[in-house]
Amino acid sequence: MVILGILGTQEIIFILIIVLILFGAKKIPELMKGLGRGVKEFKDGMNGIEGKNEVKNEDPQNPSEPKNESPS
Repeated sequence: MVILGILGTQEIIFILIIVLILFGAKKIPELMKGLGRGVKEFKDGMNGIEGKNEVKNEDPQNPSEPKNESPS
C-alpha cells in the first residue's frame, strides 16, 4: 500500500489517538466489526455470491416462486 509508505510511525500513532478520542474505546470494536462485515459482503458480491436474503431468478420464463399479484 502506497499510503502506508508515505505515513510514518508518528503519523499513524497520531491518527490512532484521534480516532480513539473521537469514538471512544468501547465503540471502536463495534466499528471494526461493522467494517469487517462490510468488506466481507463486498468481496462476496464481487465473487457473485448472493446474500441470504437475496433470491436470484436464473430463468425468467420459469420462476421458482409465484408472483404476488395485488387485486385491482
